[in-house]
Amino acid sequence: MNDITDLALVDWSRGQFALTAFYHWLFVPLTLGITFILAIMETIYYKTGNPQWKKITRFWMKLFGINFAIGIATGIILEFQFGTNWSYYSWFVGDIFGAPLAIEGIMAFFMESTFIAVMFFGWDKVSKRFHLLSTWLTAIGANLSALWILVANAWMQHPVGMQFNPETARNEMISFWDVFLSPMAITKFLHTISSGFVLASVFIIGISAWFLLKKREIVFANKSILVAAIFGFLSSLFLVSTGDGSARQVALLQPMKLAAMEGLYKGGNGADLMVFGMFSPLRSDPENKKLKEFLFKIEIPNALSYMIHFDANAFVPGVKDLLYGNEKEGILPATDKIARGRMAIETLHTYKKALNDAHTAESMHIHDKFMSKDFQDNFFRYFGYGFVSDVNELIPNIPLVFYSFHLMVILGSWFLLFFMLSLYFLLNDKLLRQRWFLWAAIFTIPLVYLTQMAGWTVAEMGRQPWVVQDLLPTIAAVSRIDTGAVIVTFGLFAIIFTLLLIAEVKIMTTQIKKGPNEEEEHHV
Repeated sequence: MNDITDLALVDWSRGQFALTAFYHWLFVPLTLGITFILAIMETIYYKTGNPQWKKITRFWMKLFGINFAIGIATGIILEFQFGTNWSYYSWFVGDIFGAPLAIEGIMAFFMESTFIAVMFFGWDKVSKRFHLLSTWLTAIGANLSALWILVANAWMQHPVGMQFNPETARNEMISFWDVFLSPMAITKFLHTISSGFVLASVFIIGISAWFLLKKREIVFANKSILVAAIFGFLSSLFLVSTGDGSARQVALLQPMKLAAMEGLYKGGNGADLMVFGMFSPLRSDPENKKLKEFLFKIEIPNALSYMIHFDANAFVPGVKDLLYGNEKEGILPATDKIARGRMAIETLHTYKKALNDAHTAESMHIHDKFMSKDFQDNFFRYFGYGFVSDVNELIPNIPLVFYSFHLMVILGSWFLLFFMLSLYFLLNDKLLRQRWFLWAAIFTIPLVYLTQMAGWTVAEMGRQPWVVQDLLPTIAAVSRIDTGAVIVTFGLFAIIFTLLLIAEVKIMTTQIKKGPNEEEEHHV
């Protein structure tokens, strides 16, 4: 296994991957949501025959095409980084992680790419029915792409359906269905796509609000807002529901992440739900200097216990319980987990040495011991802890996770209200007179992107120091490459991605200013 000690290499590699992932995710959620909205709009056109709906569909389709084309570039670079910057990770989990990514490329992306061509260029070349089918299949294909990627990510958060092969020192899949149908995978997928649906709805309403402020394309804007607001409202309700389920999975499977999300240092029965709070930059917890005290906090008594376990008196562990143990609740101290992890690593090294020295009987004995249920349950499950030198390394960046989580919740509540107001003003013929709301709709577009970034910050930073929960820490997953090379590529990627983003915004704003020009569309 890797014994990387260059923390600068680890930090720059993490930074480079985070940079690529964040830029890539600026493009993905719009694709997930707007494709279904396009399919709904075209369905209305198919059913009514009203050319206004064709005009509406084709305008939003152009913006989707711009976003889709630029988003592909960042996605390709993201996948290459697994091999270049995270080769030890790729070796350790490649048999499992590679399977859903391969399916995504072969099935979902192929399906999406095939029908997207018909969707863009087949308006006057195929029947209305087949064109509508192509639009729906593009939407389904885009979301299937997300499904397989999120299945892979969920496995990193909660590794299931696999068995470690000590001879090759890598995890191998033994049950595809356990990986695919993992509760973590299901909740992550549903929550992520519903967030994309919300983003696309806000995007359409915000741009339509600009047309209303300019008193241009009034009918076009109102019809677009009607579809997007209904779709967004229903998606927001679904987002809240899936978010609740996702948080419950985190509580059961990644308790340290939940403790960071809630700023919960000391657990207990009847845990309070943190509405909001602010950390002190100066004062720390007397028992652990890494834990900053709160300047203030607003809590709902017993609500966290009830939300997780449907029992107001249920026990919820905090950071200290997970670090120092809680015998009553059956929580091992982190020092015990570290010792057991080191035992697993030492046993693996002993096995590899016996195997290399051709000590067949000894290697078979160690292999049988390593693969026994007792060893797997009590030692290998803590394999990753063997790389940890200090229990405080197991604490994620709590302020970052805490603030990101609560920002996501606060803005998510605004989006639900936003869709309700959109429908209320529109259906009561008051929207044009509510200029404050139209401006708010425009400024809500960057807020929904900010919420997306906050959500991924919680998901990924909250599980640190793990790349694969409990089995592989970040420090052991990095490729042994020159730190300087990573710094250079980080700078290059930052410049390239920023230029791509500027290009997308410029092309989109130009297209928006032109508006849904019918005459131009007849020549497409």
